[in-house]
Amino acid sequence: ISFDGIRQYQAGDLQAHGWGDLVEGDAAAARAAVDRRIAAIGRGDTACIIYTSGTGGAPRGVLQHHGAILCNVAGAAEVLIEDFGLGEEERFLSFLPLSHAYEHTGGQYLPISVGAQIYYAEGLDKLAANIEETRPTVMVVVPRLFEVLRTRIIKQVTKQGGVAARLMDSALALGERQVAGQRKFGDGARDLVLEKLLRPKIRQRFGGRLKAMVSGGAPLNPEVGTFFSAMGLTVLQGYGQTEAGPIISCNRPSAGIAMDSVGPPMRGVEIRIAEDGEILCRGELVMHGYWQNKAETERTIQDGWLHTGDIGHIDDRGRIVITDRKKDMIVNDKGDNVAPQKVEGMLTLQPEIAQAMVTGDRRPYIVGLIVPDAEWALEWSSAMGKAFDFKKLQNDPEFRTAVREALDRVNRELSVVEKVRQFAFADEAFTIENEEMTPSLKIRRHKIKERYQQRLDSLYKA
Repeated sequence: ISFDGIRQYQAGDLQAHGWGDLVEGDAAAARAAVDRRIAAIGRGDTACIIYTSGTGGAPRGVLQHHGAILCNVAGAAEVLIEDFGLGEEERFLSFLPLSHAYEHTGGQYLPISVGAQIYYAEGLDKLAANIEETRPTVMVVVPRLFEVLRTRIIKQVTKQGGVAARLMDSALALGERQVAGQRKFGDGARDLVLEKLLRPKIRQRFGGRLKAMVSGGAPLNPEVGTFFSAMGLTVLQGYGQTEAGPIISCNRPSAGIAMDSVGPPMRGVEIRIAEDGEILCRGELVMHGYWQNKAETERTIQDGWLHTGDIGHIDDRGRIVITDRKKDMIVNDKGDNVAPQKVEGMLTLQPEIAQAMVTGDRRPYIVGLIVPDAEWALEWSSAMGKAFDFKKLQNDPEFRTAVREALDRVNRELSVVEKVRQFAFADEAFTIENEEMTPSLKIRRHKIKERYQQRLDSLYKA
């Protein structure tokens, strides 16, 4: 396509048309052709095939129909318009790949439906600069990104020390009391001080116009959500899966934002809880099936109800609370259930730990595979006067003890059956490139277990 004049072209079957010719063409005929194509498509027709992330096995092709996407978009737009009053000059910053159902609907079709602009981030390493440059009003992100941003903010403020560090500590303490419903005398004044001295600076780091950060694609650790809320940012946790368009529910201020919930169901979505605690979903948003996989379709959709594979309940305000993935649940040799995502989320909040995966199905206790935080490891090496060699450090008893202390801090907050008794180091970080993470930055358990099974088994012989 060229906007310059056409000087010469190869004759034959090829036809060349200038831009001016196209603009001055038969607009009425073109419009009529478009209208005919639109009229021939129904809400029940397949719009696209989107593959699941494959966290527990081979990815499956989900047949998403137009109605599922439109139902999702209408419900999400309702939340943003009614609770945040979207107007002109709304900007979405897109970070996830568009092949991911969450970004496909929430980061592409949703902003188009409300007439918003879409900016595409250049990558994780340039995300902070992209945020300041584009000044978004809405960001659709995944929990792992929240964890990375939280770690960066804490490190920067801690290095500043002094007043900045004390203000952050005060904000976090206030945020925790707010969540627990235990605000005390003087908190109103503290809130005003934080609103004057700390929160405007944090908001400015996110462009200064941000109305909401919507988390989805994986569970958000409540502690991470509380952190950003305490810093003056509005975090909404959404819930869903590719098979449901993908948005089933979302937190919204009008329903009361609770960091341990994923909010009420979206408009047009029915929810019920099965006898075993599994969350079931019904509505136009439910897929028509898996591509060329009738058996799996019949197992997943029964009597119109989508079996999500998630365990949870509905609280007294009609909000969905998820406890874990049904298929990920660890059942030890005594029959006790352990939710791995809860334990992993607590581990990765420690400054020493970048990534973690725990396991222990049909075993006497839980063990973990740990990826140490590279920046922390570098600082530790420097402080200890040791050369920074990641592989050698993993065999260093003092380094192992330092990481063990992080596990012990987490274990003090866990029940007896949840405690991580032994751990091993991974050879490298879990990444998309080595197929140990999905594009939405969730760990692929089956891949990690395949690679490290022998090492994990050895932890039960120690």
